[in-house]
Amino acid sequence: MILITGASGQIGIDLADALVDSLGPDQLLVTDLRMPEKLRPGRKYDVLDVTYMESVEKIIQAHNIHTIYHLAGILSATGERHPELAWNVNVNGVRNILEAAKRYKCRVFWPSSIAVFGPTTPKVNTPQETVTEPGTMYGATKVTGELLCKFHSNHHEIDIRSVRFPGIISYSAPPGGGTTDWAVDMFFQAVEHGSYTCFVTKETRLPMMYMPDAVKSMLDIMDADHKNITVRTSYNIAAFSFSAEELAAAIRKRIPTFTCTYAPDFRQAIADSWPESIDDSRARKDWDWTPEYDLDAMVDDMLLHVRKKLQK
Repeated sequence: MILITGASGQIGIDLADALVDSLGPDQLLVTDLRMPEKLRPGRKYDVLDVTYMESVEKIIQAHNIHTIYHLAGILSATGERHPELAWNVNVNGVRNILEAAKRYKCRVFWPSSIAVFGPTTPKVNTPQETVTEPGTMYGATKVTGELLCKFHSNHHEIDIRSVRFPGIISYSAPPGGGTTDWAVDMFFQAVEHGSYTCFVTKETRLPMMYMPDAVKSMLDIMDADHKNITVRTSYNIAAFSFSAEELAAAIRKRIPTFTCTYAPDFRQAIADSWPESIDDSRARKDWDWTPEYDLDAMVDDMLLHVRKKLQK
């Protein structure tokens, strides 16, 4: 059986749907700190706090887990407000998962982030191997996680695979405390209210990805031949980059009355430390990574689904 931790989060909901579609019912166990209000068919549910090793091992043993998608984590903006919580969940959590994977011979997917980069990293076409000196606690936890993945892969021969996600855009779950949440919230506010106050400047440009491509990247890398995986920290992946103003303009083409104003807050400094574009040639070479959505296709699909969700 396959285990997803943090399954009620932004990525977990869509990943679970994709796995149920491909594997059929009752092959998937989804877990989080609490049971969701709405239970979806085709999967089993349980409660799991990944910071407790005993709980992790009990889940793996009870359900005969062979593959783990470890998505439980504290995101960037929340991590800056609660750094001790971020360290406990993001570092101790991944360590527990990797130690359990070693004992029970599990394969592991774990998401890293462009937050591993910092002010000293090249901002344009950021290479695979480069300086990782983040200025945030979230970034520090992701660098630590990458190094733990490499250590366990090299020393314990665990099959661990990882990608460095850019900002993820999705209509399935509400924003979860990330610095790129503006790129999601802008759609909902545009449809519901016709206006949005953005917490970064209009010039802020960041790498982004639509959720279907994020899910595709996880499935693709886990399906790849073991011998083709040459990066055991985390792979750069990319889809497109845009500024806040460019996204607002793209939405305005579809909703002409939409207005966007800008009131940067503490998240601006985090965004300023991240790259503007990513070189993902290594992922394209090693496991044929290719995104399917560009900016226009993403905006059209997001607005379609956000309108359905808000019934507008």
